[in-house]
Amino acid sequence: MTERLQGRVIAAHGRHYTVEIEDGTLIKCFPRGKKNDAAVGDYVAISRQGQDEGALESILERKNLLFRSDESRSKQFAANVDQLLIVIAVEPPFSDDLLGRSLAGAWSADIAPVILLNKVDLIAGMPAAQERLAPFRSLGVPIIEICARDPVSVKSKVLPLLKGKTSLLLGQSAMGKSTLLNTLAPMAQAATQEHSVALGAGRHTTTSTRLYHLPDGAGDLIDSPGFQGFGLLHLSREEIERGFPEFSAHREHCRFYNCTHQHEPGCGVLAALARQEINPARHALYVRLVQAKDDHESY
Repeated sequence: MTERLQGRVIAAHGRHYTVEIEDGTLIKCFPRGKKNDAAVGDYVAISRQGQDEGALESILERKNLLFRSDESRSKQFAANVDQLLIVIAVEPPFSDDLLGRSLAGAWSADIAPVILLNKVDLIAGMPAAQERLAPFRSLGVPIIEICARDPVSVKSKVLPLLKGKTSLLLGQSAMGKSTLLNTLAPMAQAATQEHSVALGAGRHTTTSTRLYHLPDGAGDLIDSPGFQGFGLLHLSREEIERGFPEFSAHREHCRFYNCTHQHEPGCGVLAALARQEINPARHALYVRLVQAKDDHESY
């Protein structure tokens, strides 16, 4: 008789997964059927086949799923995430567009975002970085200033945020994400690489997604590969709008129930934009996301 168990996906490598069952045993699982496309963080039901192999039978109900999608493909980041840690740096310059997209993706999935500003020892670049982050700080997003190479600082500022939670670590290449991971989870032994000044970007040093249990029960941390794009074509217009929480108070004053907040008369969001109560760059990003969605659906 095949043994049925439940566990959590802690690593994904293409179409096979590492599942940790209740006693801590790791089982290599292959999905049974095409629909069992699990993500790291998923709770799953498996059938054990031998000592350390099994079949992934089903994915249990998810709290959320964070993924990105563009015209050609979709990429799952993780499931059942409590908070998203977005790693950016003073140098090289981070992308406002990618940061905004990451925040929209998190809010649309009901995941609390936290921005980790790394390399704060590069003092000359700090004023510009802080100025660019001002719109996000005004939205109430926690912004934690760190130097990933300073373990004492990282552990005092970041570890308390992770206690009792599943956190997803996300960031562009060259932001110092792997260095931060090594500091928080030494068992990860993530490869790090010096940023190439000549290229203006670093190579991806993480190739697959994995969940790590932090020392002393400090929470679970999911690391994912660095990314250079964050498409949100899978989101509906309503989900995109949920990614811009600053719209909510003004949306109530829109004349039309199906207002797109782009050109309609009597739009509460556009009125707030005109009063400078909504950041123009944030509204412009919202428009780009909605128009990309519309263009994709009409293609």
